[in-house]
Amino acid sequence: MEFHDEYPQYEILAKHSEEEGKHKRKVLWKVFWIMLIITIVELVIGFYNKNFPKMALEIIFIGFTILKAGYIVMAFMHLGHENKALKLVILGPFCGFILYLIYMAGINEGNYSNTYKDLIDPLLTADTREKAASEQAEEKHE
Repeated sequence: MEFHDEYPQYEILAKHSEEEGKHKRKVLWKVFWIMLIITIVELVIGFYNKNFPKMALEIIFIGFTILKAGYIVMAFMHLGHENKALKLVILGPFCGFILYLIYMAGINEGNYSNTYKDLIDPLLTADTREKAASEQAEEKHE
């Protein structure tokens, strides 16, 4: 049973031939399979992450995420069809910002507690001891 209405088919409206439609579907399937393979590699690395140092895992997963985001931008936002200068103008600031975030989270801010651990730990342990002592005193008064 076929559905017929007074509107023409999408292919006719978009002026696409069947060959062009096949090519577009082939491109979409190619994007799907590439993204699936990258995701499966990420999952395998995630399941067997005991063999990797933490920093290496962070770099690997951030790299795969940027790779997937870049591929989506190239394929679905049609940036892959533009000239090299436009690609650099659009992707350059984004990549610079991502590198800055990696620096801030991983190197600068991420090491704050390690740098000042000797100063922070005595304060935390003293505060914890004071809270425990006050809770015990409250329990005795009840």
